[in-house]
Amino acid sequence: MQVKNEKWIAGNIIKGSLGNLVEWFDWYIYASFSVYFSGAFFPSHDQTVTLLSAAAVFAVGFLMRPFGSFIMGKYADQRGRRAALTLSVVIMAGGSLIIALTPTYATIGIWSPIILILTRLLQGISLGGEYGTSATYLSEMASPKRRGFYASFQYVTLISGQLLALLVQIVLQFSFTDGQLHEWAWRIPFIIGALGAVIVLYLRLSMAESTQFENAAKKKGQKGTLHQLAKYPKQVITVVGLTLGGTIAFYTYTTYMQKFMINTLHLPAQRVTWINFFALFIFMILQPVFGLLSDKIGRKPLLYWFGILGTLLTVPIFEGLQILASPLWSFFLMLAGLLIVSGYTSINAIVKAELFPTEVRALGVGFPYGLTVAIFGGTVEYVALWLKDNNHENLFFYYVSAAILISLIVYARMLETSKNSHLDK
Repeated sequence: MQVKNEKWIAGNIIKGSLGNLVEWFDWYIYASFSVYFSGAFFPSHDQTVTLLSAAAVFAVGFLMRPFGSFIMGKYADQRGRRAALTLSVVIMAGGSLIIALTPTYATIGIWSPIILILTRLLQGISLGGEYGTSATYLSEMASPKRRGFYASFQYVTLISGQLLALLVQIVLQFSFTDGQLHEWAWRIPFIIGALGAVIVLYLRLSMAESTQFENAAKKKGQKGTLHQLAKYPKQVITVVGLTLGGTIAFYTYTTYMQKFMINTLHLPAQRVTWINFFALFIFMILQPVFGLLSDKIGRKPLLYWFGILGTLLTVPIFEGLQILASPLWSFFLMLAGLLIVSGYTSINAIVKAELFPTEVRALGVGFPYGLTVAIFGGTVEYVALWLKDNNHENLFFYYVSAAILISLIVYARMLETSKNSHLDK
C-alpha cells in the first residue's frame, strides 16, 4: 500500500510539475531571446539601451505578479489547487502566442511595444498565481517525511523551463543565422510554448485535488481572504524576508548572468548559451539533493548555507568573472554561485508552505512572495544594466550581497519550520 501511495503521490506531483515547467519556459524565453528580439520592439543603435528597454518590460511583467498571487491564491484557497493551476497555464500560453504573432516596431510603430507590455502584464498575473499555488499543491501532496524532496521539484521544473528555453536557443542558433534570429526566428520558441500548453492542460485536468484542501473545504468559515491572512503577520513578514535575498540572487545568477557575460565580459553569445545550459543543468540536479537533505537535517542549515556564503562570496565571484573573463572560469564561477543559491531555491517552497494553515496557504505563500519578487526580483536586470550604463556596475554586486545579508538575519530569527509545520496540523 505504501508503494502504491508513493506512486500516486509521485504521479500527481509530476503532473503538477510539468505544468510548472511549461509556465516557466514561456516566461524565460523572453529573457533568453531578448538579445535577439529587443531591437524589433525597441530600435536603438546602443545595445545596452536596447537591452535596458527589454529588461524594463521584463520588470513590468513582475509588477503584476502580486495581483496574480492574490487573485489566483484566493481562487486556489476557495475553489481548489487544481482549478487555479489549470487556469494559470492557459493564461501564460495565450500570452506566448500573442508575442509570437505581434508585428515589429517597423511595421506598426508604438503599438508593437505596447502590445508586448500588455502581454507581459497578462503573463505576470499567470506566473504570480502559479508559484504560490504550485508550492502549496506540491507541499500538500507530499508524504510528511519527504516534503523537502518533493517540494524541491518546483525549482527542478522551474529550472527545466529555463534549460528548455536555452536548449531551444542552442538549436535555433545552429539552425539559423544571427540575422535570421534577429529578424524572425526568435518567434519560434513563443509558438512552441503556446503549443506545449495543450498537453499540460490535459495533465492538469487529470490531477487529483489535495486531501488537505478537500478536508478544509468541508469546514465553514472564510478561506483565502486578506482578513484571514492578516491573522498571520509574522509569517507574512518571514516570507518577505526569506524571498528578498533569494529572489535577487536567483535572478542575478540565472537571467542576468547571461547578459553580463555577453555585454560586460564580451564572450560570444553561443558560448555563453552553452555555459548557462550546463551550469543550470547541474543546478537543476542539485535541487532534490538539497531538498532530501533538508528532510534529514532541517530547513535552517540550508538557509544558513545560502545566507552566509551568499553574503561573503557574491562580490568575489563577480570580480573574479571580470578579472579572468574566460569561458571556463565563467562556467565554474557561475556554478559556484548557483551551488550557493541552492540552499534557498531547493526548500523555499516547503518552508513557506509550512508557515500557513490550509485555508489561507496558497494566498499566504504566494501574495507576500509576489510582492517581494515584483519589487526586487523583477528589477534585477534593470538595476544592473542601469548601473552599468552609469559606469557603476560593481555597485550591483554589493547590492546583491546586502540583500542576502538581510535574509540571513531573518533565517537566524525564524523557527525550524519542519518541526513547527502547519502541514501537520
